[in-house]
Amino acid sequence: MKKYLNLFDFSQKVNYRTEVLSGLTVALALVPEAIAFALIAGLSPLTGLYAAFVMGLVTSILGGRPGMISGATGAVAVVIVSLARDYGVEYVFAAVVFAGMLQIIAGLLRLGKLMRLVPHPVIFGFVNGLAIIIFMSQLDQFKTLDGSWLTGSTLYIFLGLVLLTMLVIWGLPRLSKVVPASLAAILLVFGIVFFFNIETRTIGDIASIQGSFPPFHIPDLPFTLETLKIIFPYAAIVAGVGLIESLLTLNIVDEITETRGRGNKEAVAQGTANILSGLFSGMGGCAMIGQSLINTSNGARARLSGIVAAVMLLAFIMFGSSLIEKVPMAALTGLMIMVALGTFEWASLRTFRRMPKSDVLVMILVTLVTVFLHNLALAVLVGVIISALVFAWDNAIRIRARKSIDEDGVKHYEIYGPLFFGSTTLFAEKFDVLNDPDEVVIDFAESRVVDMSAIEAVNKITERYRKVGKKVHLKHLSKDCIRLLKNADDIIEVNMLEDPTYKVAVDKIWPYK
Repeated sequence: MKKYLNLFDFSQKVNYRTEVLSGLTVALALVPEAIAFALIAGLSPLTGLYAAFVMGLVTSILGGRPGMISGATGAVAVVIVSLARDYGVEYVFAAVVFAGMLQIIAGLLRLGKLMRLVPHPVIFGFVNGLAIIIFMSQLDQFKTLDGSWLTGSTLYIFLGLVLLTMLVIWGLPRLSKVVPASLAAILLVFGIVFFFNIETRTIGDIASIQGSFPPFHIPDLPFTLETLKIIFPYAAIVAGVGLIESLLTLNIVDEITETRGRGNKEAVAQGTANILSGLFSGMGGCAMIGQSLINTSNGARARLSGIVAAVMLLAFIMFGSSLIEKVPMAALTGLMIMVALGTFEWASLRTFRRMPKSDVLVMILVTLVTVFLHNLALAVLVGVIISALVFAWDNAIRIRARKSIDEDGVKHYEIYGPLFFGSTTLFAEKFDVLNDPDEVVIDFAESRVVDMSAIEAVNKITERYRKVGKKVHLKHLSKDCIRLLKNADDIIEVNMLEDPTYKVAVDKIWPYK
């Protein structure tokens, strides 16, 4: 057998052994996560496991980011919990299918490029918030089923196994990379617990994972307008949350692997996966940053690892449930804690003194919203809006005007800085209409007329000069500015005349009688 093979991606060499072993590790990590998220949503554990299988398989084959792992996620579970409680699982399946359709539409409309609008501080805050959530979610494993903390020997055994798992994951790569450290840690802890007959919590103590192949099932609900009104808000939120989390995870994996994924292709793949998940009795989902980081840290870079993870997860459900249910939760807890530590952008803490205060505020705010509200879409949206407002304010106060009078007595205003809705007030304050000479030149060589508010500001200042019988020349308008002014001609009175002095510029003149 060749050491390398190409699978579904002929531009990417695939290390067969690394991909398979990493996929097996991810499959083991997916089991408790899928069960937990299904229980959060008030659904059967198999609903989460089926979603993890379908989402993982479809996105691994069709997705725009090889090596990224998708499955049932907490972000989706939080959205659909009230729908499941109030209307039942059939409405959840329908909402997931509808959400998939919306995601496909978003991908076909190439809306993935909107991720360019997400500033780096928002990504830092998003990643740090997710790391904290992953870590805090593991603390539940240190509690009993009634919610009290473990004590005595039970606590010490569990904590010792967790620390052993973390030590192996940290230390083994420094000695050998033949076997993924996370898989080796899970197998070592499993062996210790099994052969020494140690009493500790296992996957089987959470829920049974025994099942069959995901059954095909068309949602059993009335196809009416009333049903659409119920499921559409949930579907829209699931689609939005899923795309935001998936595309941000894609960007993070891009940075780790120093390659570039395809956001629009990933959006279509996520939509297809959600449609099939809803039709095959799954709760839907999106990209999973924790499992994606496990996969990439193991060295997986291609589609094979995700396919193996999905197929092995199905094998666990159908044939290996009795064995997988014996895997100690301590091993998976240690693995996820290491993922949390690796996910957190520690470098962001060192940049506090060097970053602008507004960026630090955005990063902290996004982190807090992510952690306390568990609403990733809202966190990103809040961060983007605040960043946009800060950017607009910073640019609004940068509008300046250099003033001079030439030998002919003509006053020149040389504008620099962007003229847009935020800077129009300061722009208007730069002019001394009553005391200016009879002829004025406003030079935009170092400025740009950006939007309709700017056009209106230009129109108002010329109108002020017109009322006192003075002539205004607008010079050096860029081509896009001229186009904006022409497009506004039906709304604002605009007269365009070519200036013979400037071969690449335009002189806009209001001739007054």
